[in-house]
Amino acid sequence: MRGTLFVNPRSGAGGPSVEELVGAAAEIGVTVHVLRDGEDLVELARAADGEVLAMAGGDGSLGAVAQVAIERDLPFVCIPWGTRNHFATDAGLAADDLPIALAAFGGSERRVDVGRCGERVFLNNVSLGVYGRLVHRREQRRRRDEAFARVRAFAVSLWRDRRWEREFRIDGRAIRASVVLVSNNEYVDELASLGERERLDGGVLALYAARGLRRLHWSERTGRRFRIEARRPMHAALDGEPVVLASPLELRVDPKALRLLVPPAVGTESGQTHASPANS
Repeated sequence: MRGTLFVNPRSGAGGPSVEELVGAAAEIGVTVHVLRDGEDLVELARAADGEVLAMAGGDGSLGAVAQVAIERDLPFVCIPWGTRNHFATDAGLAADDLPIALAAFGGSERRVDVGRCGERVFLNNVSLGVYGRLVHRREQRRRRDEAFARVRAFAVSLWRDRRWEREFRIDGRAIRASVVLVSNNEYVDELASLGERERLDGGVLALYAARGLRRLHWSERTGRRFRIEARRPMHAALDGEPVVLASPLELRVDPKALRLLVPPAVGTESGQTHASPANS
């Protein structure tokens, strides 16, 4: 399939170089656009030629191109290229095997869910409260070219200023929480470390709310949509990217909206993301 692959050169972490990625993609006939400062990724994706849109980058940039793929009803290829690659991992894609990742251009199509915050797509989650504020502080430090501090150091500073817990209203019910996280499908096992999701096609959002900081006490629920209100704008992380969101937030799942192409090497166990039939 002819396609256009966008590459975020800042996202690569210890894997193949940008030059290696560009060369490997060119060998299979894929057009590559390496992003430059100031370029609008969404507008570039909307104007791109080809039958497939693809992104090599972290989770935040993946979501931007995936949203355009949905708008244009085009298949989407995810090339793991970030630090954590949560979406790629949950989709069964190996983060350290470039040839297999690029083989998705000739692979099979799987329909997977996306979340929406308003009309903005998220592939993993939207985080409010402590984690959202940590991401904003991390971004501020990155922009000043300072050393990347550990999350523990951020948490200590938040503990000292005593502003880490706030009031939210979720579907009309008031709660106090230090963290509210809404994910595209449910996490399993270690939520606190953002564990994996068994599937990306379950058709639900999962909402997790926690009180405390040193000892978190989680509550959770699932649903097709949630409405979250707060008294002031919310510092949040959307797929790990810092954003400021106005109240109220309308979050919903868009079932099987994304036409994800996966390599032939990805398994086909029933019921999981890399297993579900293309249009089941």
